[in-house]
Amino acid sequence: MKTIFGSRRDHYLVVVSIFFIILALITGMAGCIYTPPPPSQNLEIRTWYDLDAVRNNLAGNHTLMNDLDSTTHGYEKFASPTANQGKGWDPIGWFYTAPFTGSLDGQGYEIRDLSINRPHECQIALFAFVGEAGAIQNVSVVNATVTGGGPVGGLVAMNDGTVSNSYSTGNVTGDGPVGGLVGENYGTVSNSYSTGNVTGENYIGGLVGRNYGTVSNSYSTGSVTGDSSVGGLVGDNYEGTVSDCFWDTETSGQASSAGGTGKNTTEMHDIATFSAAGWNIRAVNGPGDRNLAGIWNIVDGLTYPFLSWQPV
Repeated sequence: MKTIFGSRRDHYLVVVSIFFIILALITGMAGCIYTPPPPSQNLEIRTWYDLDAVRNNLAGNHTLMNDLDSTTHGYEKFASPTANQGKGWDPIGWFYTAPFTGSLDGQGYEIRDLSINRPHECQIALFAFVGEAGAIQNVSVVNATVTGGGPVGGLVAMNDGTVSNSYSTGNVTGDGPVGGLVGENYGTVSNSYSTGNVTGENYIGGLVGRNYGTVSNSYSTGSVTGDSSVGGLVGDNYEGTVSDCFWDTETSGQASSAGGTGKNTTEMHDIATFSAAGWNIRAVNGPGDRNLAGIWNIVDGLTYPFLSWQPV
């Protein structure tokens, strides 16, 4: 039996019906088509808004273009004590589900006045989790106040990547692991230091709270207090490697560490302490002097080592 269309109207209705059937099929298939996310942007960071945007560009190669502090645009919204309902900065990256796998080059600029108050949360620092491919270099976190559960760090809470030529100052507090620079390290930390005061319960270190990876050519000077597994440089070294590292036994209040060599303040001001350990360090005439031929500079007998790019 065949269908005979009696009019143009009948033909039009059939065409329209076929159109809607095809449209429905296309719409149904749309949910099955994978649309890859856009590639991560490489950001030039000039404001706290830019730094916050890194969390949406976790694989990008980012560059700090100037200092960030309490006067920089976006501070009240993102990094002040009143930001995020009093919790302050929201750490970037998250464990293995959304790690930071890109890079951040601080170019010698400082990130100042960072505030984080999240005592019941984990992975608390400027960066929550740096993945295996992630790299942070030439970054300084200055005058930070960081409080979390654990791991907690001044710069990175959990590091599975690379942290180099960086430093932190301020106060870092948590349950544990807690470190002045890195809370828990599975990757590499090198040519870095912390002068921040570190307080916690378990696995508390002036530089790194708990180490599974590699720490080299680094030091810490801040006060360190805790209940168990407390060290001037590293709280607990769980099959990791700590080489050519130091901590100040006087300022830290700690005579022992799970890694590194303890020195008094006079020895920590002596270039011989570090040159004997193979550091790339150069003596300069004063704090305002720089010798870029070395990774480290020191005013011999007067200062601790500082990174040659470090601002005066």
